Amino acid sequence: MSAGARPAWGITTLALVLSIPTVVLLIFGAGVDSPGDGFGLGGFGGVAFLFAALVFVATGAAIASRAPNNAIGWLFCLTGACVGSGTLAYQYADHALYVAEPALPGGVAAAWLQNVLIAPAFGMLGIALLIFPDGRLPSRRWWPALGLSLTGVLALAVGYGFRPGPLDVPFETVVNPVGIEGAFEPLDSLAGGGWLLAAAGVAVAAVAMTVRLRRSHGTERQQLKWIALAAVGVGAALVANALSFVFEVQGVDELRIVLVGAALAGLPTAAAIAILRYRLYDIDVVINRALVYGALTATLVVAYVGGVLLLQFGLSPLTERNDLAVAGSTLAVAALFRPARTRIQALVDRRFYRRRYDAARTLQAFTGRLREQVDIEALRGDLYGVVRDTVQPTHVSLWLRGVSS
Repeated sequence: MSAGARPAWGITTLALVLSIPTVVLLIFGAGVDSPGDGFGLGGFGGVAFLFAALVFVATGAAIASRAPNNAIGWLFCLTGACVGSGTLAYQYADHALYVAEPALPGGVAAAWLQNVLIAPAFGMLGIALLIFPDGRLPSRRWWPALGLSLTGVLALAVGYGFRPGPLDVPFETVVNPVGIEGAFEPLDSLAGGGWLLAAAGVAVAAVAMTVRLRRSHGTERQQLKWIALAAVGVGAALVANALSFVFEVQGVDELRIVLVGAALAGLPTAAAIAILRYRLYDIDVVINRALVYGALTATLVVAYVGGVLLLQFGLSPLTERNDLAVAGSTLAVAALFRPARTRIQALVDRRFYRRRYDAARTLQAFTGRLREQVDIEALRGDLYGVVRDTVQPTHVSLWLRGVSS
């Protein structure tokens, strides 16, 4: 093991050790009612974040051991360590303060620690996207963008760390043990500003990634596609999470935490594939399937909900039960699945994979002409044209039994 790899795998070992008490708390907390439900004891949200932390650390260690000069690996290790330690602190604080009788020592400190560790980890995502895939900025002009994300991380840590008074839900019964008296307003504003700066850092990093993608080709382009796909997943999860709060959707606390945790785990996974180049060129297939089945799912959901509402309205004079509406909509959606998938696949290929779509159309037309073609010279010329249009080779030659050219 190289000297550069030892610290990375040391962090991984520490993360695995810390995951053991986290898992124990999650298992023994199953079925226990506490204010931290969803992320706390026995909640699948805690499981999702623990999984994300381990993926971050393991991916970071794998990258750092292969490419110790790439800052992405070390940044992932740090992010995973923060998320994993924060998750353990959350579970212990939940148990020590709200479940154990009498309360266990260290619960207040654990509640404060999780507040300081987990939030800044989100700010590190902008840094990772900004320096991907080689661990360096696109150019010196992007230093202010890096400063934006770093300032966001620092603001979150300081704001949440030293804001006086009660901590955030579910630990609002805990008074910050190191809070600076009389400084609630500026530190609360600092924490809120930290979220804005972290979000702005991610947005600027997305712009930088777009610039890289336009200028890239070959392997680097495939690498950027992987991380872009994962970043879109994280963004969609965070937007869905925010909208659930805006529209005050009830009963989905655990679901949204699981969704965010799973999306976060996708980011280091995509980065590992991109940097270590394992199945790197499968990204086009993944994006194609994601576009097709994402659009198909949205179409079927809209069709199902619309069908249920329309059938309920149409059947309301005959019956008050909605069983017929549900059954009819289910049958309609099942019948719609195959033709909808075919249409959406063709639309995606035509819009996003135009070259492949045109090549398939050209080959299909050539196959039809081939059945009727009897002139060998015309066939040769037609075949040359098809090969040039679809494969675009530098040279074309054809050999037939008894004829060569």
